Amino acid sequence: MEYKIVADSSCDLNKKLKDKLNIGLVPLKIDVEGQTFVDDESLDVNDLLVAMKNSKNPLKTSSPSPGEFLKEYEKGDSVFVVTLSSALSSTYSNAMLAKNIALEKGNKFIHVFDSLSASIGETLVSIKIFDLIQKNYSNTDIVAKTEEYIKEMKTFFILESLDNLMKAGRIGKVIGQIATRLSIKPVMGANDDGTIKLVEKVRGSKRAFKRLVDIIGEQGERIEEKILGIAHCNAEDKAKQLKKEIQKKYKFKDIIIVETAGLSTAYADDGGIILAF
Repeated sequence: MEYKIVADSSCDLNKKLKDKLNIGLVPLKIDVEGQTFVDDESLDVNDLLVAMKNSKNPLKTSSPSPGEFLKEYEKGDSVFVVTLSSALSSTYSNAMLAKNIALEKGNKFIHVFDSLSASIGETLVSIKIFDLIQKNYSNTDIVAKTEEYIKEMKTFFILESLDNLMKAGRIGKVIGQIATRLSIKPVMGANDDGTIKLVEKVRGSKRAFKRLVDIIGEQGERIEEKILGIAHCNAEDKAKQLKKEIQKKYKFKDIIIVETAGLSTAYADDGGIILAF
C-alpha cells in the first residue's frame, strides 16, 4: 500500500523534514499590491517581505484549487491531508471537495485533517501521521490518534510588527501605533475551534518571550512525550535562543526549528515567531 501525506504550503518544513516526510505541498498564493507570489520552492521570502513592507494595503491570499489537491491525491493509495485551520481559510473546504472528486474516480482511502492551526502546527500534525504510518497503524487508527493529537495541540505566536494587522483592519491604526510606540508585543494563540485569540499583551520583546516560555508550563501536559516546534520569520537567532530557554525549563522529547515559507511569512511578518506543541 502506497501512503502519501499531503499538506498546504502553510506547513513549514526544514530540509531534514522535507527529506524525511516527503510531503506533497500544495501552494497557496499571496497577492501584494497586484503582485502574486506562489508559495512554492521558487518563492523568495525576502522579496515577499520587501513587497509587504512597501505596501499600504492589506495583502490577500488564495487557497489551492481542488484540482491542485487532486494531483497530489493521485500519488498514493492511502492519503492523509493536513490543512490550515478551516476557521482561517477555505483550503480545508477545497481539500474536501478534491477528496469527494477523487473517491468518485476510484477506490482509495483519503482523510482530510483540519489542523485547527497553521505553520508549525501543521508540521507537527504531519510528523504525527508519519510516525503512526511507520508503526504500521491501520488507517482508522491513524485518523483517530491524529484527531486526538490535534485536539490537544497548543499553538502560540508573537508578532514583532503589527503592520499587517493594522493594514488588514484587525486592530485600529491609532491603537496599533500606540502599541508599537510602547513596544507592546501581543502573545497570540489558537482557540479550540482554530480561530485566533489574544492571550496576553506584554511590553517589550524580552518580557514577551519570557512570558511565552512560562505559558508553555501553564498550559502544557505530558511535555516529556511531545515534540515542540518553532517557526520563525527571518529570526533564526531569536528562535535558537527561545529553544535554549525552553530546554532550561522543560524536557520535551524533541524541539525542531523551521523557517516560515510564504503563507506563514505573510501573517507572522518579519521577526515573527510561531510555536506549537
